[in-house]
Amino acid sequence: MLRVLKRGWSAAGLGVLLLVVLLGGEQIAQAVKDSKFVATRDPGPGFVSLATSGPPLQVSSSERVANLNADLLDGLEAAAFAAAAHTHPGGDIVSAVAQALTAANADTLDGLDSTAFAMLGANNFTGDQTVSGTVTATGFVGDGSGLTNIPSSQLTGPNPLQIALLRWYEASQNGASFPVANPDGLAFDGAHIWVTDSANTVTKLRAADGANLGTFGVADSPRGIAFDGAHIWVTNFTGGTVTKLRAADGANLGAFAVGASPRALAFDGTNLWVANQGSNSVTKLRAADGANLGTFGVGTSPVAVAFDGANVWVANQGSNSVTKLRAADGANLGTFGVGAAPLALAFDGTDVWVVNAGSGSVTRLRASDGANLGAFGVGSVPQGAAFDGANIWVANSASNSVTKLRASDGANLGSFAVGSTPQALAFDGANVWVANAASDSVSKL
Repeated sequence: MLRVLKRGWSAAGLGVLLLVVLLGGEQIAQAVKDSKFVATRDPGPGFVSLATSGPPLQVSSSERVANLNADLLDGLEAAAFAAAAHTHPGGDIVSAVAQALTAANADTLDGLDSTAFAMLGANNFTGDQTVSGTVTATGFVGDGSGLTNIPSSQLTGPNPLQIALLRWYEASQNGASFPVANPDGLAFDGAHIWVTDSANTVTKLRAADGANLGTFGVADSPRGIAFDGAHIWVTNFTGGTVTKLRAADGANLGAFAVGASPRALAFDGTNLWVANQGSNSVTKLRAADGANLGTFGVGTSPVAVAFDGANVWVANQGSNSVTKLRAADGANLGTFGVGAAPLALAFDGTDVWVVNAGSGSVTRLRASDGANLGAFGVGSVPQGAAFDGANIWVANSASNSVTKLRASDGANLGSFAVGSTPQALAFDGANVWVANAASDSVSKL
């Protein structure tokens, strides 16, 4: 004892040391008794594993451990995951996730396996998803039927349904109807209905309330009319020309020579195709400047034109046939027999429907090869046609009615009374408009 005291230890110090040893021994003994490992170091780490391979520890219990915060889950940090139901800025969506794998790798995160989370990158989603910001999609698979509010600038390539609906505008608007003197042709520009008449003018109606926004002079006997996304094009039947009007204000941007007696026209996304009834030909005009890109022979007395996304179809009234031209170069891809006196055409995204005025019927042709898929009875002397996304509407000029056919199978869904001598139709995204030539009116269905 005297020796210890000489080295600076007092009796009190030895007592404290002995108490610590005894208490520590009691904790260790109790831990061994309870089969527990107790790390007492504070601050940690209280446990250090020097293992260089294999799991650093093994757990048999499936109980959730409170306050256990893992650095990684299946080798990924928390930033690599998004909640299965979530809303987040589009900038958070990235094409790949690269994370360092240098820390502990847990089997579960808050008791959940990695399959409970949505991975950032390539994902498959079910149900409603809300994403704010801009999303760029590549390699999209599916029909896109659940996607809404997508501007056309983010969609590439021809869209058959957009083409079939003549939807060269950003979004559909609901329409309304008001009297118009002696209407002949109709076109919808996304907000307005444009109507040709025998007074050598075109009338612009606001679709929302039918307000007349102006009447604009063209040339002699305007008949066919089409919208190209920015302009209204009108065929002048006795003048042998096509007039270009600016849709925004109706300004006349010029008249362009085509063949004799131009009756109808269609837009293919870049060019206008004009059916010249008196020349038995079709003229291709560049929409940007009206330049003539060529004239192509078809059948006798062509009176209607439609575009299917790759080809131009022409109804030949005098030949009881339809001619298919390749839009890229005007090459003739075949002529297909239909009913008597075909006067109008409509494309539904897959098939071309031909209105046969002399047969009181509509013939359905498969656009891919022109195969005849059947003829369907309508009213008397049908003259006009339009597609609404699900149905084909046909104007029956001698029946003063419009017939609705289901596009999937041609089933007749009913006929609806309109004005006198209906001869042209247009669909505005919600309603069908009918030009009633003899009753100086436009009907809205």
